[in-house]
Amino acid sequence: MARVKPAAKKKRLMKRMSQTKWAPFWTVLKIYGPKRRVHPGRHTQVKRHWRRVKTRA
Repeated sequence: MARVKPAAKKKRLMKRMSQTKWAPFWTVLKIYGPKRRVHPGRHTQVKRHWRRVKTRA
């Protein structure tokens, strides 16, 4: 990939990076209560890994 990227491409990549993050930990407490242990990654909409699934940015 080029070292200098256009601004529009950077914006698209930034959006993709934020989609792969886990949900905040308090969402688990809010949905399930304090007893149940669930991984916060379950509540993210888009699950993507840099190696498995490529973006078309």
